[in-house]
Amino acid sequence: MRESCFCIAPTAPFRLDLTVWTLRRRKENAVDRWDGETYRRVIALPGGPVDVAVTQSGSATAPKLHVTVLGDELSRVVKAEIGVILPRLLGLNINMGQFYRFAANHPPLHELARRFRGMKPPRFTGMFEGIINAIACQQLTLTVGIGFLNRLATAYGDAVFIERAAVHAFPQPQALAVASPGKLRELGFSHNKSRAIIELAQGIASGQLELDRFEALPDAQALRQLQLLRGVGRWTAEYTLLRGLGRVHIFPGDDVGARNNLQRWLHITKPLDYQEVHKSLGEWHHFGGLVYFHLLLRSLAEAGHIEA
Repeated sequence: MRESCFCIAPTAPFRLDLTVWTLRRRKENAVDRWDGETYRRVIALPGGPVDVAVTQSGSATAPKLHVTVLGDELSRVVKAEIGVILPRLLGLNINMGQFYRFAANHPPLHELARRFRGMKPPRFTGMFEGIINAIACQQLTLTVGIGFLNRLATAYGDAVFIERAAVHAFPQPQALAVASPGKLRELGFSHNKSRAIIELAQGIASGQLELDRFEALPDAQALRQLQLLRGVGRWTAEYTLLRGLGRVHIFPGDDVGARNNLQRWLHITKPLDYQEVHKSLGEWHHFGGLVYFHLLLRSLAEAGHIEA
């Protein structure tokens, strides 16, 4: 197996640990791997899968990332492809200055932003991964949903062997397009979720569904068209716009965990519904997704997964 190394200088401030936890969400995540120092992920490329490892040196205000790529066939093309995917995945080029300046004038938000300064809003590698993640986690705890996704990656994701152990990429549409509903049910997915995943994969693999077109659509239109897909409701659509397209003003208001995080943070006594979530955000609504991510980190810190 060949190895290629290079460095990236993300836009400061940046903390790899906070960004990776925002991406992986739970310690059980086997696709986005983290050992406390190094982030690893297998990425499926046209020339074959590669295992990417990222570590950070320097401070949050002067960060430097060291990237190591392992694969059977490495070339300048592979380095260029990883150089496009990693900034998207880890939000490396996003400037958070506007958010920090806004938060400075709003004490509760300022404390949250200060505590987790350096987190960059991550994105999945594409819309397909975003939708599948959302479908897997519908009406389930996040831990259970990520367990399903781990099994899906093991069964259908391209593999790289590290010290004779297989690690897997997130599955590509072509692999899931030929899956059977029965096999997905064996992995834990319901009948309806299995049909939705396979139908989505088949639409992409056949060329009948082009998810790239959603990049150019305004929110309302994108939400409407996403909900025309089997298995995609309002929460799944909003979650996909946030985590798949990087629309960081969107707070998925049907997310029960996020509602609870918001309620605890603002010391609201009554449970929130969809409308009350957005009412509670008030003038912060245009940074709704960033609030969502920061509250996720707050809950992870309370659980002892991160130090901040």
